[in-house]
Amino acid sequence: MYDDAQPAQAPAKTHVHQAIAQAVRDHGIDRLFGLMGDANLFIADHFARACGGRFIPAAHEGSSVLMALAWAHVTGRVGVATITHGPALTNCVTALTEGVRGQIPMVLMAGDTPVSNPRHLQGINQREVVAATGAGFEQLRSPDTVARDVARAMYRAQVERRPVVLNMPADFMWQEARYERHVLSVFETRSYVPEGDALDQALGMVASARRPVILAGSGASGARAQILRLAERLEAPVATTLKAKGLFRGHPYDMDIFGTLSTPAAYDVIAKSDCILCFGAGLHDFTTDRGKLTEGKRLVQVDTDPRAIGRSVHPDAALVADAGLTADNFVHWLDEAEIPASGFTPELDPQTLRAHAPAPKGAVAEGCIKYVPALERLEQALPQDRILVSDGGRFMTEVWCRISAPGPRSFVNTANFGSIGLGMPEAIGAAIAAPDRPVVLFSGDGGFMMGGLTEFNTAVRLKQDLIVILCNDSAYGAEHIQFLDRQMDPALTEFDWPCFADVATSLGGRGVLVRSEADLQKALAAIEVRDRPLLIELRLDPHDVPRMRM
Repeated sequence: MYDDAQPAQAPAKTHVHQAIAQAVRDHGIDRLFGLMGDANLFIADHFARACGGRFIPAAHEGSSVLMALAWAHVTGRVGVATITHGPALTNCVTALTEGVRGQIPMVLMAGDTPVSNPRHLQGINQREVVAATGAGFEQLRSPDTVARDVARAMYRAQVERRPVVLNMPADFMWQEARYERHVLSVFETRSYVPEGDALDQALGMVASARRPVILAGSGASGARAQILRLAERLEAPVATTLKAKGLFRGHPYDMDIFGTLSTPAAYDVIAKSDCILCFGAGLHDFTTDRGKLTEGKRLVQVDTDPRAIGRSVHPDAALVADAGLTADNFVHWLDEAEIPASGFTPELDPQTLRAHAPAPKGAVAEGCIKYVPALERLEQALPQDRILVSDGGRFMTEVWCRISAPGPRSFVNTANFGSIGLGMPEAIGAAIAAPDRPVVLFSGDGGFMMGGLTEFNTAVRLKQDLIVILCNDSAYGAEHIQFLDRQMDPALTEFDWPCFADVATSLGGRGVLVRSEADLQKALAAIEVRDRPLLIELRLDPHDVPRMRM
């Protein structure tokens, strides 16, 4: 539990809104995202004025949840947001679902309409709204249970690894309550490697493999050193799921992302392998290419969550165990049995493992720049210590493949629910989590109009070091390609947007429009001298943006 803060002792009697703010602060939370309304404004005020916390106001309720999700991902702690009731909560449905699908621990303190007024204009069954998203629901039961109810929501968010909504009736806020600090410890005992047949079976498959490959997911992000030690002992190349992007960055036999996002050379290596050893990876359909990449080879799965094992592809052997401890244990027994290395990596060319296909040939429409070469230039010019955030859209898979991130906590993927328009709020949350590092957001034109435009000025207001690369093909790209595939007119998917670079400047940032190589050079130079949120608008030909690699 994050119990590092030592705030001043609250009085024995206090108001409920003060008790809620103090209870949040007692859990070591010093950042609160939100949008104020009737049911929560005094909580936010007391948190900032009396508890020494910082309140970060969003322009939209869903954005506050997304900011808290990104903050939680980057820091590894519980994010907390607050909103008022009714339409404020319904505005958070997509964001809450995104957090549930991403298994991100956060608490949303949502006001509820007064119990005494069942016909309130903004009244709605908030428990049922939350249930539809898959998030947890915790009711603030009475003025005297505030500290315990907040603690319970914080505890559940951590152990259930999902958002939990704390439902707070508005008519409690000015009632008096007795307050006593209450924090629940989270018992994070590491799973041990099991003994017996399961271990013997898994070890036998790994030891007998002649072309082994190691795959790590976000569940193994804390075991980099141990997994690489095992990989070198086996002479096995390594790869990650999308969510663990960057985990093995710098290793000579790092193949980057495993599956439909693999390079041609990496895909060929995976196809030729005879054993895949997975640590903390859920084996999504895109990771396995709908099972194609696991056919005809032995699959060993290691995960601390038994529900993750066999969820998509059923393994040949499995261990419910800690990734790092298991990797160390494998090395120990391989050495004890004097099992020789596989000899697989000496057969491979490290230079080709991470090399993606070149840009599609052909000219682009006048006033547009070729997409893939622009990404390759940006990969070199963007700050290397960046946090990479990706919005959703057709453009995104090329970004995932061609733009690097320093590690899993430095990569924020907002496509867990398949939505667009979530990137800007999450970029803001990431920047709050790591104020000394630049944040780079890649967004499409449709996603930016849906969610980015709303919050760009928030980044300006917060004086954030944010670089937005806006991939503007003036179309909803995924839909555009479907019309073309059926030889139909795609006009309904195309839009005549305003100049986003001009809009960014008018909102207090700086915008640079890129329609040529000379413009791109100016944009790259602007990255070096940025002093406010910078938006680089790439004008793209919708026929030049590659299909999603799904």
